[in-house]
Amino acid sequence: MCGAVAPSASMALRIPRALSIAGSDSGGGAGIQADVKAFAACGVHGMTAITSITAQNTTTVVAVHTVPADVIVAQVRAVAQDLGVDAVKIGMLGNASTVEAVAGALEELDPGTPVVLDPVLVAESGAVLLDPTAHRTLIELLLPRATVATPNVPEARALTGLTQAEPAELARAVRGLGPDVVVVTGGHLDTTTDVFFDGDHLFELPGERHADGAAHGSGCTHSSVLAAALAWGWEPLAAARLARELAAAAVSHGLVRVGSGPGPVDVLARAGIEPALA
Repeated sequence: MCGAVAPSASMALRIPRALSIAGSDSGGGAGIQADVKAFAACGVHGMTAITSITAQNTTTVVAVHTVPADVIVAQVRAVAQDLGVDAVKIGMLGNASTVEAVAGALEELDPGTPVVLDPVLVAESGAVLLDPTAHRTLIELLLPRATVATPNVPEARALTGLTQAEPAELARAVRGLGPDVVVVTGGHLDTTTDVFFDGDHLFELPGERHADGAAHGSGCTHSSVLAAALAWGWEPLAAARLARELAAAAVSHGLVRVGSGPGPVDVLARAGIEPALA
């Protein structure tokens, strides 16, 4: 699906490397698992720094175990020192100490490394994935470090306190908190239109709603595709357009028969394909 991400044959000789700093979803639909699949679909080598381990399925989050801060930093340091990092995607962080650890780990990367911050606050099932007391820490330490922030509408409202604001106003308000670019995703709206704002230009990125698809992991997939495109050297607007397109396709191809809740997205477009080993 993402083969066109490679901008030239010469760049294709060097495989970009993207690092996901996020939580693990034992159900395989969101989090680290969704991120690695999205990286693979985009021709990018995916690496991980796991912030938390969740006992999770398509209906609920049963338990969360936070990875110690020093282990989170060690994971980032290990891959950065050996493999290198061309882009970072940040997802579930859980609490303030994890936010602080991730902010410190980012300081060990090259200063120009693009960072996509998906401020994961609540799971699809409704479980809280970032302690509300940590919101301010995330705003102060990570939003100013982000190349692109990708909140959905409820997350943007929670971060800004603008509880009734619409996407365009939210995009401007979130950018005022520090990121270079904001993409407010529209999956929670009837229009499903994403709003992109870089401080000078505001663009609407429309797309279809796939009501018959499966959406668990759509936000993770969106931000990971965007990070993968940045790792290839794309500009943020082009990367945001690709992320909108491929996240929607992943929902359309979603595995609706997997689990009894909202099924996982399928960025690899395997739905309906007869497995070779069946």
